Amino acid sequence: MHILVTGGAGFIGSHTLIELYKAGHTAFVIDNLSNSNREALRRVAEIIGIPEIPFVQADIRDREALEKIFAQNSKIVNGQIVNNFDACIHFAGLKAVGESVEKPLEYYENNMNGTFVLLDVMRKHNCKNIIFSSSATVYGDPAIIPITEECPKGQCTNPYGQTKSMLEQVMTDLQKADPEWNVVLLRYFNPIGAHASGRIGENPNGIPNNLMPYITQVAVGKRERLGVFGNDYPTQDGTGVRDYIHVVDLAAAHVAALQAIERRAGLAIYNIGTGHGYSVLDVVNTFMRVNGVNIPYQIMPRRAGDIATCYCNPAKAERELGWKAQFGLDEMCRDAWNWQKNNPEGY
Repeated sequence: MHILVTGGAGFIGSHTLIELYKAGHTAFVIDNLSNSNREALRRVAEIIGIPEIPFVQADIRDREALEKIFAQNSKIVNGQIVNNFDACIHFAGLKAVGESVEKPLEYYENNMNGTFVLLDVMRKHNCKNIIFSSSATVYGDPAIIPITEECPKGQCTNPYGQTKSMLEQVMTDLQKADPEWNVVLLRYFNPIGAHASGRIGENPNGIPNNLMPYITQVAVGKRERLGVFGNDYPTQDGTGVRDYIHVVDLAAAHVAALQAIERRAGLAIYNIGTGHGYSVLDVVNTFMRVNGVNIPYQIMPRRAGDIATCYCNPAKAERELGWKAQFGLDEMCRDAWNWQKNNPEGY
């Protein structure tokens, strides 16, 4: 299949490109590079062993740019537009939870409008297959643990999560109105790690919002210590418990999700996690043990909106897609450090 990948130069997008090509697919990337780097695409091509990844730097809110990309990747057959893109994997969007609280209007405008333009142009060019990068944040404070896909969506605690939840609803309504659409919603848990080559990995702008890049920046000497927000949660060590998943496993889930499109599944929703909950201190201690690096940390007050425990039951993805996470926390910590120590300043 030939896949349009929005946000393909980012952390998850770049790893997914490798898995797509490994499985025999090809890709075309659109990315505005606001929170990513073109060097990632150069390194992906190097890892895959091809001259380059087809790429246009553009914002998905730019209808004219999107129209041009689709027009150049389509042809007319018997008076009908036949689009060369078999599907779109949609990663593009702003993603920092804390920043979304500070800049709600920017997050709603970017994430919602960008997706509206993308869906409209896809529809116009008769490309009606999309895999959407959603999030476990749509469950809010989950009603059941481990979380299954039948768990009701909860009250999102930040604008970032709200955009994911609302866009899920938009795509659900779109598919219901036009059954020609195949919509696959992948609800990610907490991706960490990096490609085993150490050539690509997580490269956040500014102060990291997520646990693992903060740990690796402490390890490499860019940060003095890690702040652990809260040690009085009802968990085994008092710190928050999350379902961390290796980014390569997450990338492979997107390739597996193409099966739902091939069988014309209509609307399909999958939790993408390991099914195991690890506390913040589990991750810190595993990182220190696996890599032989000390991580000083300080207990800080809880952050508003954080919940105690969040991990999934990923059985549906295994049952319907044949997908299951292959890597454990040791590999996640090893590969994240391998990336950071070889690229202390990122790309």
